Amino acid sequence: MNFIKMMLRAIWRIWFYLMLGLPIIIMFPFLFVSILKEKWYPYFFKMARIWAKWILFSCGFYYKVKRHEHLPKGSYMFVANHTSMTDIMLMLAITKHPFVFVGKVELAKIPLFGFFYKRTCILVDRNNSKSRFAVFERAQKRLNQGLSICIFPEGGVPDDENVVLDTFKDGAFRLAIEHQIAIVPITFPDNKKRFSYTFFSGSPGKMRATIHPIVLTKGKSQEDKKQLKEEVRTIILTQLNKDLKL
Repeated sequence: MNFIKMMLRAIWRIWFYLMLGLPIIIMFPFLFVSILKEKWYPYFFKMARIWAKWILFSCGFYYKVKRHEHLPKGSYMFVANHTSMTDIMLMLAITKHPFVFVGKVELAKIPLFGFFYKRTCILVDRNNSKSRFAVFERAQKRLNQGLSICIFPEGGVPDDENVVLDTFKDGAFRLAIEHQIAIVPITFPDNKKRFSYTFFSGSPGKMRATIHPIVLTKGKSQEDKKQLKEEVRTIILTQLNKDLKL
């Protein structure tokens, strides 16, 4: 029975990656045109949301979102806990405000997906100080264009399986304060269970998301960065602990 379960999960995982690539192939001409100019990014973002929803639904995931407030038009810093590749898809599916991901450079190596990833996201090599500095320059440019930014502030998926939420890096909060944009904390309690980075694991099912009230940065300075970071982390961690008990 265990062997059968492992094989079914392996087939399902392969199906996931097929569904990741298929809509990119189908929409390739439109996606390609949308990345020719930076000002056309909102069109790319709309297609990216279609891609994300396609993957989630075709693989048996369905999401339930709790929104604490309506987000007016404007630029935001979206931050969420990070445990799964599906964090990317779920973030796109539940967020209508066009945003740009700040993500690790390694994902650019994924065939087909990586082609668009490295041309539309802000890539960071965390082992390279010049790369980390360049992130801020590119993020500032995108914010000046009226877009939002999405960062997973843990800086990657925690190595320790027992860690519910790792410590946060400074980047997202430094940018948010510098541009005086509100932070939107988001909690994903189920994505690790649904689709972790362990190959023979996961299953279709519900993905919950909580979009918390915005955390304002107006009037704050870089001296408030540490306090702001801990405030946002506490919001996400409190919700995680609550949801994981249910």
